[in-house]
Amino acid sequence: MSFWISDIAASASALLVALAIDRRWGEPPARWHPVVWMGRALQACGAHVAPLRDTGRDLWLFGSAAACWCALAAIILVVAFALQGAALAWLPNWGAGVVLGLLLKPLLAWRMLRGEVLAVEDALAQSLDAGRERLSWLVSRDVQGLDAAAVRESAIESLAENLSDSVIAPLFWFVLLGLPGAALYRFANTADAMWGYPGMRGGRYWQWAGKWAARADDVLSWLPARITAVLLWGVSRGNGARWTDLRAQSRLTPSPNGGWPMGAMALALGVRLSKPGVYVLNAPGHAPQAADTQRAVHLASKTLLAIAALAVAALLLIAIVHTHV
Repeated sequence: MSFWISDIAASASALLVALAIDRRWGEPPARWHPVVWMGRALQACGAHVAPLRDTGRDLWLFGSAAACWCALAAIILVVAFALQGAALAWLPNWGAGVVLGLLLKPLLAWRMLRGEVLAVEDALAQSLDAGRERLSWLVSRDVQGLDAAAVRESAIESLAENLSDSVIAPLFWFVLLGLPGAALYRFANTADAMWGYPGMRGGRYWQWAGKWAARADDVLSWLPARITAVLLWGVSRGNGARWTDLRAQSRLTPSPNGGWPMGAMALALGVRLSKPGVYVLNAPGHAPQAADTQRAVHLASKTLLAIAALAVAALLLIAIVHTHV
């Protein structure tokens, strides 16, 4: 029992170490970044499983891509289990916390996300073309026809959605399942970003080859997206919006998860967020201004602090409870 409690304490320390490293140094070099390695493996497999044209309803293709996804996920889980097990077995409690924190850090990316969103606003201050160009680093949609307000909308949407995908969700799964949980989630989210398209992308057709990856990410992101929305709503004190308002906004996007954090951010800021021809969140809100981007980053920072405090408290509470069992 004492070993298990020690592991929980190491996990709590690791979470704080990872956030501290992210705040101070940001992302590791690409050659050492596990998410980059995941992306390269997915790219190599995708070149074999995704066809060059629409093959129609293709269950064999779906199964092949799903098997490839599962094989890569299994490798990632085995490596993560081995690294975590070695750290907890061979290092003192403080050392295990530091090592696990170093391993967890590349699986979350708050400093980079914050910097990219603020860089869009800085570029907009120079010119609309510069703002569009910088936004293209952050989103996959066509940015050429966007005005300044639409550029800000896209940047704030990306901030809200990626706060869930790139920060809150990895922390959630780390608390629940340790380093393997965070690694599996980051792999699933990366696979969705690369494979989870309903049609052509990169010269290949992903309708059936990417369906498993898209659904897996939907499942693993379901609860973290809602936690992110609740925390955003909470730190902004709802900004006068009711819980029913947030639920209504969450249903307006095609994604079963993205509408939650984006809707919460739109309501918290009192702004309209939209994707032309797809959805409009908080339609009565005003068009985002430069100050709204800063406010969005501030709210996201407060949300991160809230989830970090809750996660550490939950881990320590579990440890305390088990000392009395």
